[in-house]
Amino acid sequence: MKRLKLLIIIFSVALSVPLAYFVVRTYQGLAQEEVATLRYFADAMFDKMEGALAEMVKKEEGRAIDEFNYEIMPSGRQKDAGKPQPSPLSRLPRENYILGYFQNNPDGSFQTPLVAGSGVVPPDHSDRIEALKVANQIFNRKRVAATDRIQPRPAEVAVQEEVKKEAAFADKYIASSRSRASKSYLGQKEKRLEKITIGQAANIAGQQEAQTMRSAPAAAEPEDDREDPYPVKSQAGGRAPAAETRPARKMDLPEALEAAPPAPVADVDEAAGFQVEVAPLQAVFLNDDQIFVFRRIMINQQIYRQGFVLKVNAFLAHLARTYFSTQPMASFTGLKLSVVDQGREAGTVQAGPFSESAGIILNRGFPSPFSFLKAVLTCSQIPRSAGRRTLNIMLIVLAVIVLIGLFAIYQSARAIEGLAERRSQFVSSVTHELKTPLTNIRMYIEMLEQGIAKSPDREQEYFRILDSEGARLSRLINNVLEMSKLERRQRHLNLQTGTFAEVVDEVERVMAEKLKQEGFSLTVALEDIPPFKYDREMMIQVLINLIENSMKFGKSAPQRDIHIRTEMEGRHVNILVSDTGPGIPRQALKKIFNDFYRVENALTRTTRGTGIGLALVKKFVQLMGGSVTAANNSGPGCTITISLPAAGK
Repeated sequence: MKRLKLLIIIFSVALSVPLAYFVVRTYQGLAQEEVATLRYFADAMFDKMEGALAEMVKKEEGRAIDEFNYEIMPSGRQKDAGKPQPSPLSRLPRENYILGYFQNNPDGSFQTPLVAGSGVVPPDHSDRIEALKVANQIFNRKRVAATDRIQPRPAEVAVQEEVKKEAAFADKYIASSRSRASKSYLGQKEKRLEKITIGQAANIAGQQEAQTMRSAPAAAEPEDDREDPYPVKSQAGGRAPAAETRPARKMDLPEALEAAPPAPVADVDEAAGFQVEVAPLQAVFLNDDQIFVFRRIMINQQIYRQGFVLKVNAFLAHLARTYFSTQPMASFTGLKLSVVDQGREAGTVQAGPFSESAGIILNRGFPSPFSFLKAVLTCSQIPRSAGRRTLNIMLIVLAVIVLIGLFAIYQSARAIEGLAERRSQFVSSVTHELKTPLTNIRMYIEMLEQGIAKSPDREQEYFRILDSEGARLSRLINNVLEMSKLERRQRHLNLQTGTFAEVVDEVERVMAEKLKQEGFSLTVALEDIPPFKYDREMMIQVLINLIENSMKFGKSAPQRDIHIRTEMEGRHVNILVSDTGPGIPRQALKKIFNDFYRVENALTRTTRGTGIGLALVKKFVQLMGGSVTAANNSGPGCTITISLPAAGK
C-alpha cells in the first residue's frame, strides 16, 4: 500500500507540473488578449477623436479667405458680380471652446468678422472683441520674439516608440505599417494656391490697398528671402531685425516646409483675379488657456494670419465629455487630456478613475495642428475576458475529475488489498472452523469406541453431539460452496409461494440441540401475513446463519434470547431477527454484510468465524428481490431486518 501511495504521489506531480505550466501560459495569453482588446478599443476612441479634429481642420481650411471680414464678396469673375453678404463668422461661435475668429494683418493690426466695416461694436460682442484684441497683441509679441517655434517634444517620440512596440501584437495578423500610414498633419500638408477675385482681395486687405493690388508684380519671391513689408517693432523700439520681422515659425511645422519657396503668383488679371498662397493650419500658445490656430495668407507679398482662439480647458472638457465620458470604458478606465507647451503641461482635464500609478497606460499624440494635444488612458483593472470563466470552470471540473479518479484508484486499491487480506483470514478461519467440529467428532467417536459411555442415555447424548457437529460442519461447507456458486453465478433460484411458518419450524428443528447446548432461547412471533414468494432452502440457510451469528457473539451476554417475528409494511413482508448480545458498532452497521468482513474488537478477536455468514444472507435476500439492514436496539443487542416483496408484487 505504501508503494501505491508513492506511485499516486508521483503521478499527481507528473500531471500537475505540465498542467500548471499550461494554466499559467493560458492565463498569460488571456491577459495579453485583455490588454490588446483594451488597446484596440482605446485606439478606436482616439481615432474617433482624431477624426473629429480632422473634420474641424477640414472645415477651417475650407473657409473662404475673406470670411474673416464682416462682409464677404460673392464668388464671380467680375468684381461687381454680386453685393456683399454677412460672413458666416459674423456671429458668435456656437462652440463654447472657441473664443472667436480674427485676422492678424501684416502690420500687426487686428480685424474680426464680429465688427462691421463701420467700426460699431455690438454691445453683446464687446467683451469677446476685447479678448480677441488682447489675443492679437499677445500674438504680435510672439511674432517679434519668435517664441512660437516649438521643437518636437520628447514625449511624442516616446509615444511613437510605445505605439510601435504595442503594435507587435497586431502585426501577427495584419501589417499595420502598410495598412495605416502615420499622420503628421490632419489637413493639408503643403501650401496651396487659391484664386480669388480682386473684390475678395480688397475685402481682406482693406479698400485703401485695392489699387495697389491691381498693379501687383507677376510673381512672388520666396517667403523666407524677403522681409515682412509691415515689420512689427520690437519692444525696445526701432525696426526689428529681419529674422524677427519675418513671419514666425509655428509649432510642429517642419523646417523643410517653412523654408520651401512659395509657388509663383500669376499675373493679375482684372477678370481672372488673384492667385493667393494658403499655408497649412498652425498653432501657437498665447497663454496657458488660449491657443491661436491660424493659417497664413500671402497676397501681393503681404502675409495675413487668419484663425481662431481655442480655449484650452473648455476644449479638453468637450473632447472628454463627447468621446469618453459616454463610453462604457469610462467606468473602469481614466482619461487624461493635456496640452503641452514646449514640454510643459499648460492645461489638463481628467475623466473617469484616472490614476498615475495604474498598471496599463496608453499614450496618444495627435498630428498638427493639434500636436500640442496629448491623451493618456489608464486602467488599474481590465474587465476579465469571458474565456477566463470558461477556463476556471474547466480547471475546476478537471481538478475534481482527477481527484475523484485518484481517490477512486486509491479506494479500489485499498478495497482490493482489504479483500485480499480478508480472504487470507477467511482461509485461516475456515481451516479453524473445519478443524473444530472434526476434532469433536473424532473425540466422541473414540470415547464411544473405548466404551466410556457406559449407559444407553450417555451414548445417545454422544450421538446427538456427533450429529450436531456433523450438521455444523455440513453448514460450514455449504456456506463456502454457496458463496462460490454465487460468485460464479451458478446458484439457481427456486421461488415458491408459501407461508413463513414452515420455514421457521424447520429452523427450530435444526437449531434446537445447538440452542440447548449454548443456553439460548428462541422466541417466534408470526403475524397473520399473506403468503409471499421465497426460496425455501435459501430462507432456511439465512435464518440459521443469523441465529448462529447471534449465538456466537452473545455467549457472554447475561441474557441469551433470540426473537424472530414478521410484520407487513406496505407491500413488503419484513422478517426481523433480534438478539440481546453486545450489538454492532455504528461504523460497522453497513459493512457487516460485506464479503469476509469482521468487526475489529476484543470480542471478534476471541471469537472465530469465516466472515461469510452475513455476506451470504445479503446475497440470498437480494437474489430473492429483497433487502437486508442492521440496526442496534434501544436496549442490548441488535436487529437484522429482511424485507421481501409480497406475493404478486
